[in-house]
Amino acid sequence: MHRNLRLSRLRDIGWKLWDPIGLLDGETGWEGKPFADEYDRYLINAVDQLRQGALEQGVVEYLTLIEADHMGLGAVPGMEERAWRVVKAIQAEGDLWSMPDEREG
Repeated sequence: MHRNLRLSRLRDIGWKLWDPIGLLDGETGWEGKPFADEYDRYLINAVDQLRQGALEQGVVEYLTLIEADHMGLGAVPGMEERAWRVVKAIQAEGDLWSMPDEREG
């Protein structure tokens, strides 16, 4: 059966702990922002990697590579620590995938 991603929970993690570009710029909450989906593909990829048994370090390296190279930000202080916090938060959240009839609460 097809499973749905609990995207709002994943966005909460990403925007609170990662936001490498600094789009929220001190604001709270991503809801209603035109850029709310900016990091979705990276965070979804991180979740998928972890679900498939990737090592935490590999997912941290993926997120830092995205930030440094893909986003062109280079190596910046705190980059690896942010990535580690995201990975740990994703794992602490548990299963971010739900069955289609489950409601996000």
